[in-house]
Amino acid sequence: MKLYPRLFFTHLLVSLVGLVAVFVVAELVAPAFYQEHIRQMVVSFGAGGEGMHHQLEQGFRNTVTSAILFALPVAVGVGLLTTHLLMRRIVQSVQHLSQGSQAISSGQYGLRLPETGQDELSLLARNFNRMASALEGVEKARIEMITHVAHDLRTPLSSLRGYSEGLLDGVMDRELVASQILREVSHMERLVQDLSLVSKVEAGKVDLHLTAVDVSGILEEVQERFRLVFEDRGVDLQVHIPLLQVHADRDRVSQVLNNLLSNALRHTPTGGKVQVGALRQGKQVRFTVQDTGEGIPEGHIGRIFDRFYRVDADRSRREGGSGVGLTIVRGLIDLMGGEVGVQSRPGHTEFWFTLPAAEPGKKT
Repeated sequence: MKLYPRLFFTHLLVSLVGLVAVFVVAELVAPAFYQEHIRQMVVSFGAGGEGMHHQLEQGFRNTVTSAILFALPVAVGVGLLTTHLLMRRIVQSVQHLSQGSQAISSGQYGLRLPETGQDELSLLARNFNRMASALEGVEKARIEMITHVAHDLRTPLSSLRGYSEGLLDGVMDRELVASQILREVSHMERLVQDLSLVSKVEAGKVDLHLTAVDVSGILEEVQERFRLVFEDRGVDLQVHIPLLQVHADRDRVSQVLNNLLSNALRHTPTGGKVQVGALRQGKQVRFTVQDTGEGIPEGHIGRIFDRFYRVDADRSRREGGSGVGLTIVRGLIDLMGGEVGVQSRPGHTEFWFTLPAAEPGKKT
């Protein structure tokens, strides 16, 4: 049996049981209310009123019974109408939910349920719509990811095909082709590694080895690693090295700084400057990476940490950006108990992140 008739007859049965209970109780209790009134009437009639006692009592009983019997059909009719309206409201909500579930299961994530009222059914509809919106966002991100990965792989694959054909035709130097092929393969390997890491980060499955880490050691390594690259690009790299410790994974902190510095270098023109530093703020250490690049447009700030999101997609691809570097930064910092953010205006951009401070000399 379908839901509507089941609910309808259940509600109707409850109503009928209630009506029968009202009738029985009225028949049993009513005499106690009108007998006192009959006694007073008999007294008021005097001696001649004694013979009327039974007739009056019977008349009151018949009147009460008739009134109840007359009211029963009216009550049943009102009950049927009310039951129908209530059941239709419930069943329609359930039907909408069923249709929405079927649409979601078939991949139609744009369907939304009507939200009316403040009861539990309306709350269920709102929660369903939130779920559908979240799934729609996930599906959109999945499609964007496939599109971006296909685009990022297409360029090196096209290059590899061109080099291979040139090598087969004998029109290109073997050593030159080998170095170019190695470069393109390295680019694809880096993309695959970034994709693998970002999936682990978002799933929270990255192995972390948290300990007390010297900030100075990390910043010195980063400075040495990027010094020649920045000199070749004509960008001034300034690293301020404080005597601080953080409770974090050393390799992951280094990776975060590498990603932020690589991003800063891509967006800072020749003659510009990039500054890196850290300072203690209460129980946190705040790291900053500032550059004098073109800045991030205000409309892009909110999405800068999203997967594959690029303010200038063509430029990022030309310069080797995978589009997930900042996503990895946010994920790793979250896993290590910190926060990450960005502030930008034309000519100045500052990426910052915090990590829990550790007391100097204390190993964990």
